[in-house]
Amino acid sequence: HVGHLRSSIIGESLKRIFRFRGDEVIGDAHFGDWGFQMGLLITACGDEGLADAFMAEGDGPFPLESPVSLEDLERLYPQAAAKAKEDPAFRDRARKATAELQAGRAGYRALWQHFVAVSRTALTREFAALDVTFDLWNGESDADPVMEEMIADLKAKNLLVEDNGAQVVHVARDGETRKKKLDDGSVVQVPSPPPLLVISSEGSAMYGTTDLATILDRKKSIAPDLILYVVDERQAEHFEQVFRASYLAGYAPQKSLEHLGFGTMNGPDGKPFKTRAGGVLKLHDLITMTTEKARERLKEAKLGEDLTEAEFEEIAHKVAIGALKFADLSNARTTSYVFDLDRFTSFEGKTGPYLLYQAVRIKSLLRKAADQAAEHGEIVIAEQAERDLALTLDAFNTAVSDAYDKRMPHLIAEHAYRVAQSFSKFYAACPVLAPGHEATRGSRLALSAAALLQLETALTLLGIQTPERM
Repeated sequence: HVGHLRSSIIGESLKRIFRFRGDEVIGDAHFGDWGFQMGLLITACGDEGLADAFMAEGDGPFPLESPVSLEDLERLYPQAAAKAKEDPAFRDRARKATAELQAGRAGYRALWQHFVAVSRTALTREFAALDVTFDLWNGESDADPVMEEMIADLKAKNLLVEDNGAQVVHVARDGETRKKKLDDGSVVQVPSPPPLLVISSEGSAMYGTTDLATILDRKKSIAPDLILYVVDERQAEHFEQVFRASYLAGYAPQKSLEHLGFGTMNGPDGKPFKTRAGGVLKLHDLITMTTEKARERLKEAKLGEDLTEAEFEEIAHKVAIGALKFADLSNARTTSYVFDLDRFTSFEGKTGPYLLYQAVRIKSLLRKAADQAAEHGEIVIAEQAERDLALTLDAFNTAVSDAYDKRMPHLIAEHAYRVAQSFSKFYAACPVLAPGHEATRGSRLALSAAALLQLETALTLLGIQTPERM
């Protein structure tokens, strides 16, 4: 859904920035496919009679065709999650189903595989539309093979202790406490951060368990120097718990785990973006909606009128994705922002479409120059607009270095916008191909080409593709 937009866009940009700086980078999706949400879906399917064949005990065989569609999962999960909050008996059954799935119950495993396959089809489509790629399509379940070894290791190191039937790792240091108000109104001091819950009282693995096991699995298979977690800022305490437990267990070197939290994309009410009906907007619907608006904007500006329908559609898609990505990445990662489709898709102001238009404008200029056999020459700075553009281009390395060091793609977005603005002023003040300016033509063509190269490089680092024409 739309809540996954920011992690996808920011993570893709950071991956590109780190690779651009020369690092070997592995992008891992890490899908949530092994926790309580799976137990909720299994229980909901059973209650609705959608998957009776999979509810049976024994080793099967079980149907090869999925008993549920993506629409079924999208409907069932929020219903089940809400019911679990209101109905303790349903919640307990879902927890038991989660534990049985993780323990290897054959019918549940077969049904779960259908959940994963159906979801993967939609995820592949959405990520492809956003031009977001992963080297690993792993999920929480991929850490399951090391789970038993990890639990034994934590016990051997005296890190795993029992707490009200569950098993936890205490991660707070001596003296690290916070005040907690109890139901009776009294206030007590409790450890801060709280202990990491590893095994629930029902015997199932939790988010913290799979996250910790994933670190151990990556240590064995990849041995990374650094792991960046691009996840909502609201998960900060969870990652503090996981990281501390990992350091205590020796699964990662100190300071090698970083949670790169981010704010939310909000609606006009300042709350996380919803549909008009108040539901969660699907990412596919957001992309479709933005593409429709991009078509409308192109037609309003009379752009692409001489293109074929297929070419126009390709450009509309690039404009739409550019609008979404730049709207997100032009904000500091740690801040929230308000979704405004009209503003984001405008060809004026600080928007993705404006930057794409400037890039296409330079490409058009360079094509005309090639048609006239005009050659690029040595760049000679004479006019103020030329100097301003050259100095803007000179700031590229600093922008990329700062974005890399601070894990902040918006610094590159800011630079790209400054380049587009500087070129626009240069283009208006310094004729390039006009008659009577032959003496400066080669220099200005070279400066224009440099501006295009840098603008496209910056946009590529943001995950934005530029069209050849509009």
